[in-house]
Amino acid sequence: MVTAVSDLARAKVNLFLHVGPVDAQGYHPLATLVAFADIGDRITVAPADRLSLTVTGPFAAGLDGPGENLILTALRALGHACAIGEPPVAVTLDKRLPIAAGLGGGSSDAGTALRLTRQVLALPIDDAALSRVAATVGADGPMCLFPRSAWAEGRGDVLTPEPSLPPLFGLLVNPGVPSPTGAVYRAYDDGPLQSADRPAPPRSWETDQVIAWLAAQRNDLQGPAVSRTPAIGQTLTTVAALPGVILTRMSGSGATVFGLCRDHAAAEQAATLLCSSQYKGWVSACVLSD
Repeated sequence: MVTAVSDLARAKVNLFLHVGPVDAQGYHPLATLVAFADIGDRITVAPADRLSLTVTGPFAAGLDGPGENLILTALRALGHACAIGEPPVAVTLDKRLPIAAGLGGGSSDAGTALRLTRQVLALPIDDAALSRVAATVGADGPMCLFPRSAWAEGRGDVLTPEPSLPPLFGLLVNPGVPSPTGAVYRAYDDGPLQSADRPAPPRSWETDQVIAWLAAQRNDLQGPAVSRTPAIGQTLTTVAALPGVILTRMSGSGATVFGLCRDHAAAEQAATLLCSSQYKGWVSACVLSD
């Protein structure tokens, strides 16, 4: 019998994010290419008498506010789908990613907890049905359930895997301030609207050409996020000035900024330099890959 299992809930990075005007149902269509980092929160699931969640880690305090954690939302939906009531598991979330950071942390936590709970309890639910359960936590749920590089369109729920995306080396930097998604979208609605256009892929998936292609894309939420949270703009400027960084952009609705470099050594050096400076935010070198 499985006793306890653990896995990394990987950070999701929007390499670009094209957003259209809100539709009749109140949703914004989007087009994005997502990749997953080799850093994230750590989820552990063990059999128990009842469902419980314990939160530890450097960002645990940020989850003390009102509202239910997405892990519990997802697991209760899983129990309903499998007709077992609340799944009898004890979940530990080691919260290592910043809160409201534009890295899909909550959705990734929920997706990882779903996969591990299925394993621990040997639940007879296939991947397609598990993806439908993951959708209960939001549009990011299915893409974070099985973290792999993909195009996401529609409301973020129309997924097309992109196995050609090469490993990308860089750093993630968060200024230590939240960037609530709802507020950023409202700011976007008040400004010039863009379109959810999916660009043609790069002519070659060689790393240098991919980065050059990404530089021609945009994050339509970056301007609105910076307008309401100037610290994001300051971080964009700081990261862009680091030696070895050749592309800088905000991920998702912020506040995390990523910088891409040509290789792992350059990314590590940039992260080390920033950590040794007076910058007060969260910094981590990473590799974006399947």
